Amino acid sequence: MQLLSRRWAGTVLRTLVTGPKRFRDIAAVIPGITDSSLSQRLKDLESAGVVTRVVLPSTPVRVEYRLTEKGSALGEILLYVNGWALDWIDLPAAQDRRPRKASELPGGTGD
Repeated sequence: MQLLSRRWAGTVLRTLVTGPKRFRDIAAVIPGITDSSLSQRLKDLESAGVVTRVVLPSTPVRVEYRLTEKGSALGEILLYVNGWALDWIDLPAAQDRRPRKASELPGGTGD
């Protein structure tokens, strides 16, 4: 739980569930993550044994990140949690994401 509670850890794992990815591919699908945050999270996940870094011999050298067997088992759990969230958590509509006045909020005074 300590590993998953770190910012971006679950999101990075969820990204790798669909297969090996390069650093740029992971960064492209996680809006808001910085390169340094992604790099740190990948190192953390690698040291925990859930992600492996694979250097592919090519010119230029390619590096891919993929889930280990341990990571794949955890990834399956994350997919179930994702399914639960889709069933039980109401996401705000795009129009509801605008800032609101206090009077429009539940319990607002209407003044």
